[in-house]
Amino acid sequence: MSKRAITVDDSRSMREMVAYTLTEAGFDVLQAEDGEDALEVLGGNEVDVVVTDVNMPKMDGITLVRKLQKKPEFKSTPILILTTESGDDLKQRGRDAGATGWIVKPFDPAKLTSVVHKVCP
Repeated sequence: MSKRAITVDDSRSMREMVAYTLTEAGFDVLQAEDGEDALEVLGGNEVDVVVTDVNMPKMDGITLVRKLQKKPEFKSTPILILTTESGDDLKQRGRDAGATGWIVKPFDPAKLTSVVHKVCP
């Protein structure tokens, strides 16, 4: 059975690039346009890894990470933040919220695949 991922980004083209990359790596991929949408999509679905942007309308990625960490079914799910932001303060906020890793856009598909396989063997 293949592993499942969710990509969360308000940019449709970015979601589709990430989804394509992860699909090529053997994942089934769900998509959501922001944190609120992600919680709704994840309501009835389990995933093996979450890849989320930070800056999104309605609910940002850091808040999404915090909310997922409070849910027992996602407590051990790796969460990668994929964003244009690279400031140390924001990275620390991501770590404090429970994010597993941080990847800066534009991303290298091979690097994303490598990191995803590392956190989700």
